[in-house]
Amino acid sequence: MKNPIQRAFNFNAGPSALPLEVLEKAQQELVNFQGTGMSIMELSHRSTDYEKVHNQSITRLKDLLSIPENYAVLLLQGGGSLQFSMIPMNFLQPGQKAGYIMTGLWSEKAFSEAELFGDVYQTASTKDSNYRRIPKFNELQYNPDDAYIHLTSNNTIYGTQWKEFPDTGNIPLVADMSSDILSKPFDVSKFDLIYAGAQKNLGPSGVTVVIIRKEMIERANSNIPTILKYSIHAKNNSLYHTPPTFGIYMLGEVLGWIKGQGGLKEITKRNEEKANLIYNAIDDSGGFYLGHAEPESRSYMNITFRLKDEDLEKKFLAETKKEGFVGLNGHRSVGGCRASIYNAVPYETCKALSEFMYRFQKVNE
Repeated sequence: MKNPIQRAFNFNAGPSALPLEVLEKAQQELVNFQGTGMSIMELSHRSTDYEKVHNQSITRLKDLLSIPENYAVLLLQGGGSLQFSMIPMNFLQPGQKAGYIMTGLWSEKAFSEAELFGDVYQTASTKDSNYRRIPKFNELQYNPDDAYIHLTSNNTIYGTQWKEFPDTGNIPLVADMSSDILSKPFDVSKFDLIYAGAQKNLGPSGVTVVIIRKEMIERANSNIPTILKYSIHAKNNSLYHTPPTFGIYMLGEVLGWIKGQGGLKEITKRNEEKANLIYNAIDDSGGFYLGHAEPESRSYMNITFRLKDEDLEKKFLAETKKEGFVGLNGHRSVGGCRASIYNAVPYETCKALSEFMYRFQKVNE
């Protein structure tokens, strides 16, 4: 009898933890997918067997998010970073402006890419507070004829998250939801375009989900490369060229797992419980641990904190590695510590970290 595999306490920010049962199912089907005598990675993307997988993934996403009929779901490549360029290329027309709400590094990168294609401006920014909070609605200043407003729903590096989303009226609202999509319910109809790299809550790296209002597609610029047109991918059901077939298969299995856990209502409850375990260790520490985000802006996906001095921080990170914790170093641009607790990170993993934090403080105060 084989000994069970010792799984790491995985807090990687992305690619990140995947549900164990999804990995085990993929392992079982890897060589012979559903009696085809081939791996899912060997199937033609034009085959009936793959088409079922492809369409099932789209259907499952539509069901979980209650996506209205007037939206298209696209399964693309290039990550969120390609979307930084695709969005202004398609929708920022000459004579128009686009507003960007600045809440962290990924907002900055999206803004920088958009500057290459047209007139963009900052609708609001919390950079002066080192991105410790999400802007209040009354801080947002935008023009009624803007091409779109862009926001980042969750900020992995700084550990902040939008709890509610602004109503921009007739101005299209675009959101990068790469790091918290499917972590909680939200109203898709408030947005005209949502995009998300899969490698945090949706599956392995390589797939980018785009949810886009069909009317938005119709307004897109036609004078851009074919492969970068949303209309082409929508028309071809994301099969214009060879898609990342294995990633889409895994996406569908992760979506099936979320449904099996009780859907977004249950996932939200678990994510809050997991986050509170770690935030309580920070708040109970009397300043031994210092959370970066202001309490009302705290993320339930990425918990960022520092220790009261640099030497202790190095010791903390070194000892967590010895205990089997992975991925707790903060982003290279800011340092510190970060626990990324996406959907597939078990409660037990967060509990183990919380208990370690209490023990470490007791020994090192």
